[in-house]
Amino acid sequence: MKLGVSGFVIGVVLALSTQAFGGDPSRDKTCFQIFAPYNEAVDIGSDMAVVYGVDDTFTDRVAHWHEKGYAVGMMTGIAWGNYDDYYATPNGFRKDEVQTDKDGKLFMHGNSTTVGYNVPTPAYVEYMKKKIDPAIDAGVQAIYFEEPEYWAQTGWSPAFKKEWERLYNEPWQAPDSSVDAQYRASKLKYTLYFEALREVTHYIKERAKVLGRTIECHVPTHTLINYAQWRIVSPESHLMDIPDMDGYIAQVWTGTARTPNRYAGVRKSRTFEAAFLEYGQALSMVRPTGRKVWFLADPVEDDPNHSWNDYKRNYECTLLASLMWPEVDRFEVMPWPDRIFQGQYPKVDLDAKTSAREGIPADYATEILTLINALNEMDAGEATYDTGTRGFGVLASDTMMFQRAAPQPSDPELGAFFGLAMPLLKSGIPVEVVQLENVLNPKTLEPYHTLLLSYEGQKPLDPRYHEALAAWVKTGGTLIYVGDGSDPYNHVREWWNQQGANAAKPEDHLFQQLGVNPENCTAPTPVEKGQVLVLPANPAALTEKADGATRIVDAVKATTSAKGTPLKLQNYLKIQRGGYVIAAALNESVSEAPLELDGHFVDLFDPQLAIVNHKTIQPDERALLYDIDWLRRQKTTTKVVAASGRVRNERMEDGVFRFSVRGPVNAMARMRIALTAKPRQIRLSEGPDLAWEWDAASSTAWMEFPHQARDIAVEVLPDGAPK
Repeated sequence: MKLGVSGFVIGVVLALSTQAFGGDPSRDKTCFQIFAPYNEAVDIGSDMAVVYGVDDTFTDRVAHWHEKGYAVGMMTGIAWGNYDDYYATPNGFRKDEVQTDKDGKLFMHGNSTTVGYNVPTPAYVEYMKKKIDPAIDAGVQAIYFEEPEYWAQTGWSPAFKKEWERLYNEPWQAPDSSVDAQYRASKLKYTLYFEALREVTHYIKERAKVLGRTIECHVPTHTLINYAQWRIVSPESHLMDIPDMDGYIAQVWTGTARTPNRYAGVRKSRTFEAAFLEYGQALSMVRPTGRKVWFLADPVEDDPNHSWNDYKRNYECTLLASLMWPEVDRFEVMPWPDRIFQGQYPKVDLDAKTSAREGIPADYATEILTLINALNEMDAGEATYDTGTRGFGVLASDTMMFQRAAPQPSDPELGAFFGLAMPLLKSGIPVEVVQLENVLNPKTLEPYHTLLLSYEGQKPLDPRYHEALAAWVKTGGTLIYVGDGSDPYNHVREWWNQQGANAAKPEDHLFQQLGVNPENCTAPTPVEKGQVLVLPANPAALTEKADGATRIVDAVKATTSAKGTPLKLQNYLKIQRGGYVIAAALNESVSEAPLELDGHFVDLFDPQLAIVNHKTIQPDERALLYDIDWLRRQKTTTKVVAASGRVRNERMEDGVFRFSVRGPVNAMARMRIALTAKPRQIRLSEGPDLAWEWDAASSTAWMEFPHQARDIAVEVLPDGAPK
């Protein structure tokens, strides 16, 4: 429906509208991004619809989504977008401001001929400020600038050369002319998008203030790990230095996490493990700041040529990995629900590019909706861990993005990072990524007893990081440094070598702060109350060897033994968040034994929501279960424990259990309800007939009916209730 109202009227409409779905109209725990206008086939019932792109239809799209009960945000690209009114000039396409490589190739977004990856010049920043005015005026509660991306192999455009001269006060150098030039080019790219977002977010906050409102500003971004793998430079953790920045969406999904890495000499995709580390890195950027972070997962991905089975398996990998971080309870449940629920993808795994295509299988649609409702209910807080020893971290710096292009790019599989993190994770240790740029905040290092660090593949931006690390070690921490000093980027002009005046390496300054000679630290070496161990090997080289992971684990064992503390290794990770059991059995691990779970569970990966009393999880398999026994221990007698739709307003009134459920048309509402006794009747306020069954062993009722893209009230009547 085209409403045809002005931005001012839309703002009033949003300000006066009723609460979304009977809940908090500003709730933003779950969201999805969408360009398409509202339609019943994608009415998934999350808190917020993040409406993409400002164009002539924007205010109508915002109004319609809000009319249907959604809080509304706005998203657009900061590095690219449909900005023809900027790039199309009387003299032709404004190619001087498009990221350009050595051969003059313009880096365009996807297959577009008019949407390029831009150089954020002052003129472009001013354009972006005006571009988002309609969104501010429309009353959106948050604005999301996604993907501030600068490709590492670019740096030859006229606009970039001009920015080089402005920042460095010296003539431009071809980025591939030396490692120093490449490092400086990447550092400039990092700075340009930081400055652009600082300016634009400040403008938004000030304009909103004039209107008597507040608007949050967030950046949806790939993780540092993925950007480094894909050879992209972005401000990442530096964005938390922007006063007007409120948080991130961690864009982790199958497409990022399936990127191959090398472990114990084998190069392949390890989707669950890579996703676990990616989500952890995103959390590490905001953990000391208290700002917001959403974890994204995608039931499909950008590549449309995988089969539905492939998408399902990898979606389960990434979603489960996201739930392994119980501090986070905000989720972008999917991007582009229309391409998921209305898209066509190959039926089978073999020859996916040419096989017949079909719409989403009914069972997969049901599973996705079930998982989305679980995300709606997933609260942050304490969790029960059944893992290897906790308290280990791997330090990662934004500068790992600075070493990714010619003339001497670092290991393409990012072995300097995965070579430290993967051996611990594969041993059942829930290793955390620790953002090096955050160590000046005293809260950053508090959770850890052992940190692993290498400057092969990354560098420290500030000497104060070493002061903080040394203080942490001296008060009891264990630092394991892995590196052989061979990285050519050790000799870029930076603070540790007095801008190239000597041959010092960054780790030299660290060891000076610790007061140790690294050559004497090949065994655990006391440093006041803590200890240091140096493993003189390049971690990327270790990933190429069958025993490389063992050398990392052996170093860890040596330090824990020296401290007299136990080290627990196992082949699975399992945590429990309230009633949700989140478990992953690991392959390439310390054992090939399956993980066995006993109890009364609802299997959330099963579209039928079956009751499971015994669950066997084989290596390289995962499970998400709802623990009915946990619910009973909480003295909760009645609850919808799983549902393929948005459940709200659960309540007991006059002995009748009532709630509402909502979901998209062409999908099934399927539920499992914990009750004290078999009900006499279950009925709907309107709509189709329902089917239901009773399971006496678990004291649960199962029910289903077709969704109607609106709230459907459900009543569960006990035996003896009036008809």
